[in-house]
Amino acid sequence: MKIQILGTGCAKCIKLTENAEKAAKEVGVDFEIEKVTDINEIMEFGVMFTPGIAIDGQVKSVGKVLSVEEIKKML
Repeated sequence: MKIQILGTGCAKCIKLTENAEKAAKEVGVDFEIEKVTDINEIMEFGVMFTPGIAIDGQVKSVGKVLSVEEIKKML
């Protein structure tokens, strides 16, 4: 499973990355986290507000930091 964090590296993006990693470990799935920081790449996802999270290429959330529990439900 590929989890992509879409953001420029702000505090919210860092927190979302931490929550995503914790959620994936708790669920027990094989995962890879990729940080997408290039604004053009982020816009290719159709994301205009960061942070965003995409799972296996599909954007799941934009503009907010999801909790570990919210991310676990998506996985």
